[in-house]
Amino acid sequence: MATYDAIVIGGGHNGLVTACYLARAKWKVLVLERRYIVGGACVSEETFPGYKVSTAAYVNSLFRPEIIRDLHLKDYGFELLERSPSSFSPFLDGRYLMLGPDHDLTLREIAKFSHKDAENYPRYEAMLERVASVIEPTLELSPPNVAKPGLVDLLKMAPLGRAMQKLGPGMSEAIEVLTGPARPILDRWFESEELKGTLATDAIIGAFASPSMPGTAYVLFHHVMGETNGKRGVWAYVKGGMGGLTQALANAARDLGVVVRTNAEVARINVSDDKVCGVTMSDGTELESLRVASGVDCNVTFNQLLDRADVPADFLAAINRIDYSSASMKINVALASLPSFTACPGSDPGPQHHGTVHLVPDQDFIERGFDDAKYGRPSADPIVEMCLPSAVDPSVAPPGRHLASMFVQYAPYALADGPWTDARKDAFADRCFEIVEQYAPGFRASVIDRQVLSPVDLEQTFNLTGGNIFQGSMALHQLFMFRPVPGFAGYRMPVRGLYLCGAAAHPGGGVMGAAGWNAAREMIKRYGRGHA
Repeated sequence: MATYDAIVIGGGHNGLVTACYLARAKWKVLVLERRYIVGGACVSEETFPGYKVSTAAYVNSLFRPEIIRDLHLKDYGFELLERSPSSFSPFLDGRYLMLGPDHDLTLREIAKFSHKDAENYPRYEAMLERVASVIEPTLELSPPNVAKPGLVDLLKMAPLGRAMQKLGPGMSEAIEVLTGPARPILDRWFESEELKGTLATDAIIGAFASPSMPGTAYVLFHHVMGETNGKRGVWAYVKGGMGGLTQALANAARDLGVVVRTNAEVARINVSDDKVCGVTMSDGTELESLRVASGVDCNVTFNQLLDRADVPADFLAAINRIDYSSASMKINVALASLPSFTACPGSDPGPQHHGTVHLVPDQDFIERGFDDAKYGRPSADPIVEMCLPSAVDPSVAPPGRHLASMFVQYAPYALADGPWTDARKDAFADRCFEIVEQYAPGFRASVIDRQVLSPVDLEQTFNLTGGNIFQGSMALHQLFMFRPVPGFAGYRMPVRGLYLCGAAAHPGGGVMGAAGWNAAREMIKRYGRGHA
């Protein structure tokens, strides 16, 4: 029986980060990935001949710069390609709005729709940055145990309390951003629906919610929280697709001595005397370790990989209350040419192709899309966000060809009148293409091939319960000290030797790497260094 100091289940970006940091501490580490390729939902695949498709995750900003430095990822080919502008919103009346990262350009663009909004926008950004200054340091913390707090847990809360106090009168505004709906905040700051609609799309990414629902404001400040090449708030493509990050992590891990196996599906986490003792593979092979870090979500970890008798009943009941609601569809498209937008014509790569294309006229459009989804219907008018990475990174498509990455709301995981059949997926994708066609005539004629991934497909492909890309809702009751459940936010689970190292743990979803980094730190703190 092979023996390791730690076994990591899942070769996603968080699992690979955990493995790297444990190996740096001289642990003997094994990573087991069920698919043929490492990366989890952060991969590049040749879905179409000659294309490097970011199958699921598609842009980067939140991945921790400290991890990039510590693991020397640039030495392994990891490169971030900045997008300028960061977003482009065409409108059917022939106008358009471009935002970021050029400050002066952003204000000029907003002023086309409202001089008042252009005056308010810097203050709005400053407000979000103040909130981010409080929240960002918590990404690298192990949250306190609120169920049974000790002195250490109370001490962990002190810096957060002091940071909130420094906000002064802005504290109430920060609390609203962290807990409230996005729409009232945007309505208070701005008058232009074109601007508000563009910003509101950031509040619903991956969420089964509309901008008028509590919790959606939390996502709004993410665009000022990350960084690219040292520039705050700048979002980027990874050269060669998102797999450029996870392949760099995997190569760094191997150089640190980590054993990385693909096509290696774990069937069971083995427990003896209330302690982890290893895993059993789907082919029956047993691997021994007294420490297992799970990068998969809580439903898979505790309901599928563990025997119910090995998990405390009250903990399992809390785990089973986690919300995995999802209504996100990913459509990857091979194109003969870039779309030419009526509002900003041209099929040669231009600024209108560099950032995220928002096809949202106003906030009500989003609300109506959600109205369909909450009754189990795909949106009659889907909210389409489209990225065209080949306009910035020609390496992801054959010469003269292009690639589109569409992230679409709302396509409910559970439909009211039957399953997601291929016919239903194609019909919904056709409707999305019709919407793009309204803004960029000729788009459909340029399509060479496409891949349509419903929430059910995301679940089956990436082992994401409900197709939830965050491994569980990012609502307040499932964040920080409450993630995954109160009392177990410190990565260490009630089964001795078992840790969570993926997005199911704090700080949650997004390509950050923080959960994997934090979990490794807690494991080293508990068991020490030099186990190899």
